[in-house]
Amino acid sequence: MQALLDVVVPVFLVIGAGYFAVWKGFFSDGGVDALMKFTQNFAIPCLLFNALSSIDLDKGFDIPLLLSFYTGAASGFLLGLVLGRLLIGRPWPDAVAIGFCCMFSNSVLLGLPITELAYGADALVGNYAIVALHAPFCYFVGVTAMEIVRGAGMSPMSTALHVGKAMFNNALIVGIVLGLLVNMFGIGVPGVLSDAINLLSAAALPAALFGLGGVLVRYKPEGDLKAIALICIVSLLVHPVISWSTASAMAIDRDAFRSVVLTATMAPGANTYIFANMYGTAKRAAASSVLFGTALSVFTVWLWLLVLP
Repeated sequence: MQALLDVVVPVFLVIGAGYFAVWKGFFSDGGVDALMKFTQNFAIPCLLFNALSSIDLDKGFDIPLLLSFYTGAASGFLLGLVLGRLLIGRPWPDAVAIGFCCMFSNSVLLGLPITELAYGADALVGNYAIVALHAPFCYFVGVTAMEIVRGAGMSPMSTALHVGKAMFNNALIVGIVLGLLVNMFGIGVPGVLSDAINLLSAAALPAALFGLGGVLVRYKPEGDLKAIALICIVSLLVHPVISWSTASAMAIDRDAFRSVVLTATMAPGANTYIFANMYGTAKRAAASSVLFGTALSVFTVWLWLLVLP
């Protein structure tokens, strides 16, 4: 119970405050767009730049850690894809979007603050390593699968260029890449610039959580309930179980284990709707799964915290 009060409730209270403020009209819908644009294009890229420019790359980018998480993510995608098609009878493009929802956990807006509250800032090394590869991995898998099932006939090189263009239009990826370059080449950041980046970083997570709550007002509980249930079960339960099993088999250390499992158990992120909207398929199911998954993760995250070492 103490874990619920100390870790889970504060994060979801901030999300709930954003939801309530927009729902009741105390904060405008346009204000939410501006807030999320600020967090996603400026504050969070600064946070990721700070973290990855100073992370211990040998410790953070540990192969067993990354394999543990991404084995679960890839398995979640395949389960969503196959069950979406064979169990609930959705067309293949819809099934790809459902698989993407099962794979893309909210590693930044939920994973970072919950892990930090639970285990402290020093426990985030593994989280940042996962985040650095998260969007490129998920989008490459999703875009490649979608192009195959739609019969677009894109070559592997064209697909890679398509994904790369999408990635580098994303400010989060720019922040990650710049942080890694500064780290790898030992580039010094001037003190004045570093202080400014620190100020923006400090605003990132609380502002993003509040904005996430405001965005969730738009996601109405509509769409195929079977698809939504499938996404929530795979993303909140199956993905972390597979990642837990893989991490146990590889005997990774305690902090890495926590980062892997907690990040794996996060609800689907808003990028799932962005992906579905990009292809015009399974949009209602994707949007609703973000809403239901975020609400259900109040309880599932608590359960995972209780069983984690």
